[in-house]
Amino acid sequence: MGDVESVERIIAAPPEVIFTIIADPARHHEFDGSGTVRAAKDQPERLSLGATFGMSMHLGVGYSMVNTIIEFDENRRIAWQTRPPNGIAQKLVGGRIWRYELEPVDGGTRVRESWDISQERIKFMVAPLRGKTRKNMEATLARLAEVATRA
Repeated sequence: MGDVESVERIIAAPPEVIFTIIADPARHHEFDGSGTVRAAKDQPERLSLGATFGMSMHLGVGYSMVNTIIEFDENRRIAWQTRPPNGIAQKLVGGRIWRYELEPVDGGTRVRESWDISQERIKFMVAPLRGKTRKNMEATLARLAEVATRA
């Protein structure tokens, strides 16, 4: 099966509009399809390579993650790696990568979201979440389409 799960969707908006939304961590809760993203914290106004941003999350209980931008190609590709903010948890969990790739096509932009667990520290525990994660990513792209087309 591999370590990467991806979904894609054609969104009727230009890559610049979609990328601007994704590159603003304060807007991530608007298009999150998992229902876990609450609010950005300690974030730059706009993401760039090497930037970090925090995210308040909730999955049964509240928790926080720190994300580092590891790939950045303006209007084409952005990826961040997520880890707990500090303490022992940082040594034990985290490392998954969330990636968005944008490609202009007739009618808008092909957006591919990927969940990459190749560097996840507890891969054996998160790998079984593949199906649920795929459904959440499909919901994320549907919500991103709604946000981008009303922008």
